[in-house]
Amino acid sequence: MKFIQSTTAEWQSWSRNIRLFFLANMLYQIGTGMFSVLYNLYIHELGYPDAMSGKVVSMQSLATALCFIPIGLFGDRFSRKRLLVIGSLCSGIVLAARSLFESEGNLLTMAVLSGIFFAILQVLAIPFLAENIAKADRLRVFSIYSASVLASQVAGSLGGGVIADTMQAAGINELLSLKLVLLIGSMATIAAFWPLLAIKELNIAEKNTVQALEKDLASNQTAQSQSKNEFSFIAKFAAIQLMIGIGSGLVVPYLNLYFTNRFSISLSMMSLLLSLGQVMTIISMLIGPTLAGRVGQVKAIVIFQTLSLPFLLLTGFTNLLIVASISFLFRQALMNAANPLQSAILMDRVTARKQSLANSCMQTAFMLGWATMGPVQSYIIATNGYYWGYAITFSITGALYVSASMLFYFLFREKRSMRLRKNSKAATL
Repeated sequence: MKFIQSTTAEWQSWSRNIRLFFLANMLYQIGTGMFSVLYNLYIHELGYPDAMSGKVVSMQSLATALCFIPIGLFGDRFSRKRLLVIGSLCSGIVLAARSLFESEGNLLTMAVLSGIFFAILQVLAIPFLAENIAKADRLRVFSIYSASVLASQVAGSLGGGVIADTMQAAGINELLSLKLVLLIGSMATIAAFWPLLAIKELNIAEKNTVQALEKDLASNQTAQSQSKNEFSFIAKFAAIQLMIGIGSGLVVPYLNLYFTNRFSISLSMMSLLLSLGQVMTIISMLIGPTLAGRVGQVKAIVIFQTLSLPFLLLTGFTNLLIVASISFLFRQALMNAANPLQSAILMDRVTARKQSLANSCMQTAFMLGWATMGPVQSYIIATNGYYWGYAITFSITGALYVSASMLFYFLFREKRSMRLRKNSKAATL
């Protein structure tokens, strides 16, 4: 109750822009959440082999990855609001088309278009929030934002599975029920257009205030860290995200197929399980800032990611649904809890003029890893079967996650003296 009261008080204190953005994001994620859970099953129901799902995921992810940096550059130079409006409207329209088209050429074309427009929100959301909130509030708002993304996806994925099963129980065939649910998801995504359209652009005075704060921050740092080291930091961060993206691309897009192939569970059960994973992640994301306040943001990220490894391996090797379900929930929560902490580190260590570029580089690296793993995953499953195929992909992912976490710690850990200075400075404010 105390947390709910504090969050409600925070919501009322936020600017109108932030509240509208959160509302738009909720609608957007509900719509895309329905797609993330059911679209692979829709492709399978059309009669395509599992390899087709991997091809669609790869095409969409590759298109997204190629657009990240151009969108980041545009976001740093032009109106982020206008780009977000275009992205939400076009995403919904393309998703509606994906709900209706059935030929292989159309599926791949719409996947590419989806990837392009999905990239806009992925790149510009965090910089938009950073632009509209004080630096001291970023970690808290980023955590609540990430939690709201997952909560909305839970509503979409769980609702989509239940609606599809209900339609099928009422006598509607599986293919038509999936089409109708995907169309509902596209309508929710299109609805995100209206709150974004109502957002007010920051005026010149407000933007100058943000830039002045950045200059004050820069005056406390060396000139070297403001130029050469800033780009070096972005490159190192992106390299680690590439490793995580490769590992994630072998497992995460196919979790729905993993549960349906290995355990033959219903759509509702599968949707419920994936939704519970998101709920666990929401909880861990909200406690993330507390852990970061005690051990530091870098150590908190490493702790979350390292603790997820045993649960990842257990999920890959077990033949028991209850064990797979519980281990999946904990892996999902622990690994994803680090995301808002990473965003906060990224936004804090680069200037406002490079925030969209920095976020786009991080997203590009992740999605390049994600995009290249579709055919690899399909080949491993086809060659080794549903048990050993998934066991191998989960093991490779675990090795990559641990390597990335250790590298992150050694590259970005803060010295004790620097952390003490930050804490003492915060205490005086």
